[in-house]
Formats: sequence, structure tokens, C-alpha cells
Amino acid sequence: MRVLFGAGTLGQLPQEAERLGLRRLLVLSTPGQRALAERAAGLLGPTCAGLFGEARTQVPVGTADAARAAARDAGADGCLAIGGGSTVGLGKAIARDTGLPVICVPTTYAGSEMTPVWGLTEQGRKRTGRDRTVLPRSVIYDPELTLRLPVEVSVTSGFNAMAHAVEALYAPDASPIVSLMAEEGVRSLAAALPDVAADPGAIGARTDALRGAWLCGACLGVTTMSLHHKLCHVLGGTFDLPHAATHTVLLPYVAAFNLPAAPAADGVLRRALATDDVPGHLARTATGLGAPRSLAELGLGERDIDEITAQALDRPYANPRPVTEEALRALLADALNGSLAA
Repeated sequence: MRVLFGAGTLGQLPQEAERLGLRRLLVLSTPGQRALAERAAGLLGPTCAGLFGEARTQVPVGTADAARAAARDAGADGCLAIGGGSTVGLGKAIARDTGLPVICVPTTYAGSEMTPVWGLTEQGRKRTGRDRTVLPRSVIYDPELTLRLPVEVSVTSGFNAMAHAVEALYAPDASPIVSLMAEEGVRSLAAALPDVAADPGAIGARTDALRGAWLCGACLGVTTMSLHHKLCHVLGGTFDLPHAATHTVLLPYVAAFNLPAAPAADGVLRRALATDDVPGHLARTATGLGAPRSLAELGLGERDIDEITAQALDRPYANPRPVTEEALRALLADALNGSLAA
């Protein structure tokens, strides 16, 4: 795909649509990002065929159906997804079933715009898959669009991106190049997020964070997901926990479980984070920057561990360490209580 990166690159949107030969773009957003979507629509002028502003987290099937109908009714020949992972995911759902090309303008650090991974939620279960059809044709990374991203969302979104890189390091299809990208992505985000928290309007820190998210997302795009992502899909799809915050809370606990069985990955992360205790560092840094410290804070209860365990063991992902019921229950209990963040 083609990537435009830098402050002010949103202004190149009309030229990018023209380069792709798109004449009727349906603009997608969440309700909260509608003003930004209207700004993008204004830049597109007559190339904008309409605006669908009802994107939702976890991409409910009903929302995807409504968005596809809106694209059809507007006679759209492509979509512009502007916002975070929810909106990007909706663009992917449309592309998967219609083949319509998508331009993405990310405003968070989710990184899903760099991957062929799609996800849909129906009746409390999230289905995911890989299909190159859903890859955006162009991605416009404009750090100026992240300046108003709240600090807590910036932090959890950044840790969400780091989770992609962490799993890429011990994926069965990892490679030296992916490992280099993962290390640099984690290093960029780990250095930038404290600066973002201290001064949300610092364009340099925002640029470094977005660069790190780009690298981490690209790692996820070419490697196999493991236990961390499996658990997050269950927690989001079945229990409707907030996506980025769930990734943030869970990451240190899955790292503590997996890294002893993946010493090369552990070594990379020690260098990137400048620590000898990767799981503890991740947990303490996240909570120190204002992120939730436990799954209990996100609304999960001890009674929910049975269902999470059953789903995770039913269709397990590739993982560097065997996942037993006993070990998984212990991991979830620790994350529920936030023991590493103490």
C-alpha cells in the first residue's frame, strides 16, 4: 500500500483519491469523530458521495450491514475511513464483501490499517480472519490529527500497538526484518508516550508515537497472532470491554507467561524498553501514565473467567508456550487483580 506520513498530509486527500481514480467516496467515522469526517468530506468536495458516521467498536455485524447498504445507495466506488480502529475495521468489513477500495486516515495508534486482519462481532462472539482484499490502498498518517486525542486514549492506544509488536517477536512466522521493526516500534512508542502525557500538544512526540504505531501495525500484518490477541478478542467480543484498554491491561500478564519460553523476544524487548523486567515495566509504565491497572477496573468479574477460559481453549492460537487451563486461569486471575501494577 501507499503511505503518506507527516504533519498536514490530510490536505493531500483529494489528490490521493484522484490518484486512485476514485470519484465517489463514502466517508466513515464514529459518532464522536463526525466533525473530523465532515472536514474530510469538505476537502473531498464533489468526490464525497456521503457520510456514514455510525462506526462502533468490535464492528457489530448489523453496523457493517448498514454501512454496506449506505455505500450501495450512494453509488460509492470507495470508502474513506477516518478515525481509530473501529472505523478502520468498518472500512475493512465493507471491502471484504464488496471489494471497494479504502483510504485510511488513522487518528489513534491502533495500527490495524497496516494489516489484512478483519473482525466482526455477532451474538457476543468475535470472528476474525485474514484477507488481502481488506488492506487499504492508501494510508494517510497526519500527526496533527492526534493532537486532541485524550491522554488516556493515547496511552492505551499506544500499548495496543506495542502488543502487536510483542506478539510478532515470538510468532511462528517471525523474521529478522519483522523483529527489527518490532523493536523500533516499541522503542518509539515507549519513548513518546510519556512526552505525550506530559504535553499532549507536542507535535514531535505525537509524530514519534504515530511512527511507532505504523511499525507495530506492520508487524501484526505479516505475522500470526498468539494468546494475547485471542484473549482480547474474547474480552471484547463477548464482554464488550474497551479494545485498547483491554490490550493495555492484559499485555504485561501475557508477556510474563510467554517471554520465559521466548528468550530472543525477551532480549529484544529488554533493549527496546531499557529494563530487565519487561512485564513489570509494561504494567508500571501504563498505570503511571493513567491507564487502568486491572481487568476488574474494566468491568470483568471473577465469574467471567470460566467463559473466557472455555473460549480461549476451544480454538487456541499459535503460542510459544503451551496454554493449559490451570495456567490460563492463573494468568486471568492476576490480570483481574492487577498484581503486576502494584
